[in-house]
Amino acid sequence: MRKIVLTAVLAALPATAMAEGLEDLVEARRGYYKLLGANMGELVAMVKGEAEYDGATAQTHAANLVTLTNYNLGHLYAPGTSKADLPGETRALPEIWDDMAGVQEKGMAFVEAVNELNEVAGLDKAELAAGVQKLGGTCKGCHDDYRAKDF
Repeated sequence: MRKIVLTAVLAALPATAMAEGLEDLVEARRGYYKLLGANMGELVAMVKGEAEYDGATAQTHAANLVTLTNYNLGHLYAPGTSKADLPGETRALPEIWDDMAGVQEKGMAFVEAVNELNEVAGLDKAELAAGVQKLGGTCKGCHDDYRAKDF
């Protein structure tokens, strides 16, 4: 009996280690999006008048977004890291893995909008507002199709 229990425990170890590794990937992915959100949030606050518009600060946040778009996050979207696989850990819908071409297309629109925002963020509040609106639209497009409303 001890051999059976020990064998079962040993057989489960790789699966447990794999699940922990996947949870780490999800945590890293969520951290990446928190960085995006932190920078976008500061820009939105300026546009809404919740923070005073400052061209240099706006440009810094836009440049941070550009830097973040240069990070290849493909490895953070490993199979087995959707909401269906890890409930309570992520809002990533399984549709991501069924439609990688669509995800990549939306990702490229996001990168394009970030680059355009970076060109105008420091010019004036109106330019910033237009850039933030376009960027927000790309975020929404992905969220609508690939992100659950809750965990």
